[in-house]
Amino acid sequence: MFDADVTREARAVFDLCLSRRMKLATAESCTGGLIAGALTEIPGSSEILDRGFVTYSNEAKQEMLGVPADMLAAHGAVSEQVARAMAEG
Repeated sequence: MFDADVTREARAVFDLCLSRRMKLATAESCTGGLIAGALTEIPGSSEILDRGFVTYSNEAKQEMLGVPADMLAAHGAVSEQVARAMAEG
């Protein structure tokens, strides 16, 4: 389903999280859940993947991840500021 580059990067994230005994949550928008999808293609992904959020609309970003409405208005949904707020949320 995914090309070799995506599969390789997902595997690197998986291995890093596994080695550090870390759980991962994703907060996606434009990717529509493809990051979580790439990770779940790896057997044993439940060891590292806790949950994923696909927050495509601005309302979802605000409600699910706590992204401030004024930030969305000032910088737009596809901005570094909003991406950081999504990650922190």
